[in-house]
Amino acid sequence: MTDPELHQLRRQKWHLDGRPVCTLEDAREFLESVGFCLMYPISSQDPGMRGSAEIVLPTFIGAFVGGDDNLPTRQKAFADPRTHDATEVAVRLLRERSAYEASVFGENNLLVAASVFPYFYALAGDRNPRQEPGADRSLSPLAQDVLGGIQRAGPVTKRRLAETLGGDLSEAAIDRALSELAARLRITRVDYNRRDGSSWDVLYRWSPEAVNEGMHLAVAAALSALLSKYLDCVIAADEKEIGDCFSPLIARSKVKEAVNALLAARELEFVHVGNRTLVQLTPARTTERPRTSRRRA
Repeated sequence: MTDPELHQLRRQKWHLDGRPVCTLEDAREFLESVGFCLMYPISSQDPGMRGSAEIVLPTFIGAFVGGDDNLPTRQKAFADPRTHDATEVAVRLLRERSAYEASVFGENNLLVAASVFPYFYALAGDRNPRQEPGADRSLSPLAQDVLGGIQRAGPVTKRRLAETLGGDLSEAAIDRALSELAARLRITRVDYNRRDGSSWDVLYRWSPEAVNEGMHLAVAAALSALLSKYLDCVIAADEKEIGDCFSPLIARSKVKEAVNALLAARELEFVHVGNRTLVQLTPARTTERPRTSRRRA
């Protein structure tokens, strides 16, 4: 495989080749095909990103417009007319539970297909999500208060949450608490409209089946499933790209162990692309029936 061939295969898979994802059904099929995608392009300069990390993943906005020409980043999305309709479709996926959001890469949301989300929960979610907010000492005091407010009143908007909690909480403080809880998959955004903004609920109440499945998945099995889905999505990737994608969820050493285990099981294999050695899913092998010769009478 050459670099241009890999680039073209990704463009086709990610709907950057002039085939926009226009309808809700198209969006459902796209997300199930790739497994998970960024809402907007991301780079190492984005808030919450570290060092030289460059995330190789498709974007929902790119698939929605059918190309990658001058795509807006999250910071500039409000000024781009293409983002309004894309956001509407993404929110409809959230409402019907065909998609979930995961705050993995700083402030840039990751959209995760319903079939894949339990694997994410197994790596990043709470194994005891119904515990009282005050019992989780790893949460900040404000996040505990916000979680309690959502448990009592959710689904709830940010404005309603501020009224419920009282005091002089600033919008920025509530945003920080919501981000902290969303990163731990304690809460999820379940709706959005331009007048009231986002609505939030505790994840175990909004989608108990997905949470229950994720709670009972072994971390190693979940990571292996996500690695396989990732490589199906990006066609092929090097070990740094794989590590950059999964390091916010789990230690790079664990990712490397999982990749090596899948290589040993021959579920993954190395492929040369230009002057790089990448990892890809092992292609399915087909067995041909032996040909039989017919004797002439």
